[in-house]
Amino acid sequence: MTAMRGRGGRKAASVRPGVEQLIHVAVAAALRRRGLMLLVPVLYVSVLLISVGKWNLESEAVRVGVAALRRRTARPLPGSVYRSSLVFEKLWPFMQAEANSTNALMTAWHQKKLGHRWKACIRKRLTQTELPPSNGFLIVEANGGLNQQRLSICDAVAVAGLLNATLVTPIFHLNSVWRDSSKFSDIFDEDYFIESLKNHVRVVKELPEDILQHFDHNLSNIVNMRTKAFSSKSYYLQKVLPKLLELGAVRIAPFSNRLALSVPPNIQGLRCFANFEALRFSEPIKVLAEKMVDRMVKNSSMSGGKYVSVHLRFEEDMVAFSCCTYEGGQEEKIEMDNARERGWRGKFHKPGRVISPEANRRDGKCPLTPLEVGMMLRGMGFDNGTSVYIASGKIYNARKYMAPLRLLFPLLETKNTLASANELAPFKGHSSRLAALDYTVSAHSEVFVTTQGGNFPHFLMGHRRYLYGGHSKTIKPDKKKLVLFLDNPDIRWDRFKRHMQDMLHHSDLKGIGFRKPNASLYTFPMPDCMCQQAEA
Repeated sequence: MTAMRGRGGRKAASVRPGVEQLIHVAVAAALRRRGLMLLVPVLYVSVLLISVGKWNLESEAVRVGVAALRRRTARPLPGSVYRSSLVFEKLWPFMQAEANSTNALMTAWHQKKLGHRWKACIRKRLTQTELPPSNGFLIVEANGGLNQQRLSICDAVAVAGLLNATLVTPIFHLNSVWRDSSKFSDIFDEDYFIESLKNHVRVVKELPEDILQHFDHNLSNIVNMRTKAFSSKSYYLQKVLPKLLELGAVRIAPFSNRLALSVPPNIQGLRCFANFEALRFSEPIKVLAEKMVDRMVKNSSMSGGKYVSVHLRFEEDMVAFSCCTYEGGQEEKIEMDNARERGWRGKFHKPGRVISPEANRRDGKCPLTPLEVGMMLRGMGFDNGTSVYIASGKIYNARKYMAPLRLLFPLLETKNTLASANELAPFKGHSSRLAALDYTVSAHSEVFVTTQGGNFPHFLMGHRRYLYGGHSKTIKPDKKKLVLFLDNPDIRWDRFKRHMQDMLHHSDLKGIGFRKPNASLYTFPMPDCMCQQAEA
């Protein structure tokens, strides 16, 4: 700006001598001719020229400089930047002063006491009649992680019932992200699944030999119906059923979200039964998961065996996919760029794609850090004597990001601390089996905290509603609001607590929810899968 003012000053200085000379000549001429009347307009014009020249040449430079300065010093919109560590430094002494003073575990949920409790009743609702002869075999391919596979399985049961088809236990696609080679029987109890459904849908482990021979023992020779997402009942009856009757077998791959959310009650009933009753984890998973739950309960003896579970989505792939920035600087940026390229190969560099980490954070799309989860829970009233279980994959830069959470909650457990290396050995390298352990421990917690959405919390919230009288007992923070509170290093502890407790109360109110037409019964099992207690 100084340079601009200097250049403007030199230009103005070069104009002024010429103007002054003009005034001198005009005055001399007027005096010689004694035409004093000419002097007034000449002087007026000259002064005007000086004024205009000075404004244009000097002041414009100053104005441009101020604008540039404003651009350089403009503060980001509230909630745009990660400042949680600064807020923590301010509030940590107050948290320490309140250690062991309160525990929201005992008082978190009030809504469940209001009105009628709900109870599972799907076994009574489903009619059990002799099944008619099968119209053929349905083969589906379930893709994604544990709970996307779960969704595909349950929807496949519903479609098989709709078509009166015999379902072959779903094939699990080897996903490039999850990289889990597990088969159906590695994760779920296949025999129990088939036996539970025998009065409602026929299920077999594999195609009979005569059908395999007809297709040259090659499943890819079976026609793939390429069904669109959220297809209706009429689509399956008008498009898929004729092919099934004609060929004796059809294939649908992939089969994620291939059935409409709203279908007739008898089809919804099959979804309910498959998810909440027929699907249970395989024996190795079940045995270890139950041991882990028992250990969590024992570790939580000071709070009556109650504990908090947190689905913490701060793995490297999640942080990379979110395109959010934290406090790792250039090193973090390089690591995230590399992770995005490994996992999604150019997806984030497509022409015209605009990525704004600041906007993502303001919109509540950024994964919460372990520190942010810990601060939120302490603000809600969960003291440092609360047992906390972390359900997650490998946390990004765990040594740095997990340290403050352990400081806030010393009684912190994960799969790796709750189970021994020998116990976990059969599950290593199998993300879906490990997720099944997390799912079970989280299902039995007094409080479940979801931080980033996805199939895991959606299914778990539904399962918890099914288990706990219709209440999900889940904290689902409004992250658009949360980032605003975590953006102010000057916020007072009492004000921060008030905001967090308001969020807890809001989660309590939302704990009991009924399925709307555009919602999934896997998250909202009422009223499709449950009855009021008086009815049950």
